[in-house]
Amino acid sequence: MSDFKRAYNFNAGPSALPLAVLEKAQAELVNFRGLGMSVMEVSHRSKDFEAVHNQTISLTKELLSIPEDYEVLFLQGGASLQFTMVPMNFLPQGKKAAYVITGSWSEKAYKEGKMLGEVYEAASAKDSNYNYIPALSELKYDQDSAYIHITSNNTIFGTEWQEFPDTGNVPLIADMSSDILSKPFDVSKFSLVYAGAQKNLGPSGVTVVIVRRDLLETANTKVPTMLSYATHVKNNSMFNTPPTFGIYMMGLVLEWVKEQGGVKAIYKRNQDKAALIYDTIDASGGYYKGHARQDSRSLMNITFRLGSDELEKKFLAEAKAAGFVGLNGHRSVGGCRASAYNAVPVEACQALKEFMINFQKANG
Repeated sequence: MSDFKRAYNFNAGPSALPLAVLEKAQAELVNFRGLGMSVMEVSHRSKDFEAVHNQTISLTKELLSIPEDYEVLFLQGGASLQFTMVPMNFLPQGKKAAYVITGSWSEKAYKEGKMLGEVYEAASAKDSNYNYIPALSELKYDQDSAYIHITSNNTIFGTEWQEFPDTGNVPLIADMSSDILSKPFDVSKFSLVYAGAQKNLGPSGVTVVIVRRDLLETANTKVPTMLSYATHVKNNSMFNTPPTFGIYMMGLVLEWVKEQGGVKAIYKRNQDKAALIYDTIDASGGYYKGHARQDSRSLMNITFRLGSDELEKKFLAEAKAAGFVGLNGHRSVGGCRASAYNAVPVEACQALKEFMINFQKANG
C-alpha cells in the first residue's frame, strides 16, 4: 500500500473501516478468488457470490449469537426505509404502536409510523434536547400494542441505551444502526432489529434486518412486493440484485471482528477508547462539557461543547490541521462529536485525548 498517513477518522457515517479489510479488498479488487473478475462483476446468481452471501449471513449469526428462530436479511434503502417497512408490515388497523423518542432518528421513525397507522409516544427525552435515555420505569405502553420501537444509540446526541426493556408479549423493535456489533446484547429480547451497515458493519448500501419468524407470521400480506419482509425471506435477500460489493465488504469486516476476538473483545476496546475521551472531558474542570448525561453516554458517539462558538471554531480548525476528520457536531447540538466506531483505532482516540489536553493548556 502507498506510504501515507491515515487520517484520524471520527466521521459519524459513513465511517472508518479497518485498514486490514481495505487492504484485503484492494488485493482482491480486480481478481476475486482467481475468477479473473472483480467481485463487483460476479453474478449474484453464481455459486461464487452465493458463497460470499451465505458466509456473511453465517458470520452475522455467529458473532451476534442469533437464535435459530431468526432470519437475517440484507436489504437496501438504509434504516430510513425500515422506518416505513416496519409499520407497513406490522402495524395493523385497530392497533397502535409505541415509540420511545430519544433523538432525530426516532422522531423520523415515529413520523413514518404515523403516516401508516396509529402511533403514540411511550417516553420522550425531547424536553432536554435529548441528552438522556428515559429510565425503563418511565416507559408507558399498552400491553396490546402492535410493537414498541426504540433507537439503541443516538448518533447526533451521543446517548445510548445502557439496558434494554423486557417488553413481554409486546414485540420490541430496534434501530441499531450506530451501535450494532459494538457490544454484546441479547437478540432474543427483540422481535426485529435493523441497522444500516455504514457505522460498524461495512460500507453504506447494505441494511441488515434480524427478524424473528413468529413476528413474520403476523405480517400484513397486502403490501408492495419489495416492501414485504416475506419476499426477502423467501428469496434469501436475492429477490432482486443485492448490493453485492457491500455484502462482500461486510463479510470482510465480520471476519476482522472475529479475528479481534469477537464482540466481547471489541466491546472492551470500545470501552477503553471512549474512556480516553470521556475522562479528558471530565478532568477538564468544565472546559469541555459533555452533552449526554453521564448515565446515558454513548460508546460510539461522544458529544461535547467548549465555552464559546469562537473557541469551538478554533478547536475544530486546529484539529483538522492536525489530521482529525469528522469532529464537527451535528447542527442540532453544535459543538464537537467524536464517533469512535469499532474500526477507529485506540491510537486515534489517544491522539484526540492528547490534542484536547494540549488545546486546553494553550487556550484555557
